[in-house]
Amino acid sequence: MSNALIAGGAGFLGLNLAKAIRRQGHQVTIIDNFVTGSKAEAEKLIANDDGVTLVRHDVSIPLPTDQFLDISFIYNFACPASPPQYQRFPLRTLKTSILGSINLLDLADNLKIPYLFASTSEIYGDPLVSPQHENYWGNVNPIGIRSCYDEGKRVGEALVMDYGRERNLNGKICRIFNTFGPGMDLNDGRVMSNYIRNALQGLPLEVNGDGSQTRSFCYVDDLIEGVMSLASSEFTGPINLGNTE
Repeated sequence: MSNALIAGGAGFLGLNLAKAIRRQGHQVTIIDNFVTGSKAEAEKLIANDDGVTLVRHDVSIPLPTDQFLDISFIYNFACPASPPQYQRFPLRTLKTSILGSINLLDLADNLKIPYLFASTSEIYGDPLVSPQHENYWGNVNPIGIRSCYDEGKRVGEALVMDYGRERNLNGKICRIFNTFGPGMDLNDGRVMSNYIRNALQGLPLEVNGDGSQTRSFCYVDDLIEGVMSLASSEFTGPINLGNTE
């Protein structure tokens, strides 16, 4: 992997992935439109490392192949992931997951390189099976306020599979569960960031509902190790990346 392209590389997971890839000595090209990603953190990274290139681009717009001829692997992490973000931008979220996936898959197909899609545990929806195994198809509401994220990711997975079947593209799918760690947005809106924010402010750690709900929490370094292991393996997935406890 001489030069990895990370779409959504200015986000929480994208930046951590970029740093991990650089530690292995590979070049990194970050693409982000900074709607939810941190431009300041991405610029801080490139200021201290000439092995990282930053490109401002919305992946829902096609990418010119001739500008990325040295890319050898594509990671698609481009999509708002927190509930407040994707509910604020539902159409942008859908376009990023669907049109963005098509454009990045076309780029991977043109360059004949591998592609990894960062999917989500949310593709299982409100599961009737727990824990969820990769062969479970889920229980998803296609018209609810979360559907822009859930269904967009489900379409992204379908695209990976069909590009593989029709064009023989080497596509991989990981389904990411709740991830926490350095660089996480304190206003992310999910339980771990809410706990940390409240703790820092000396506020109670609130539990919604009756407390019987469960979540699979995964530390970001473990998640990134799983992503990179999948990328370097012959396995294509889908594979759950989370915590069994």
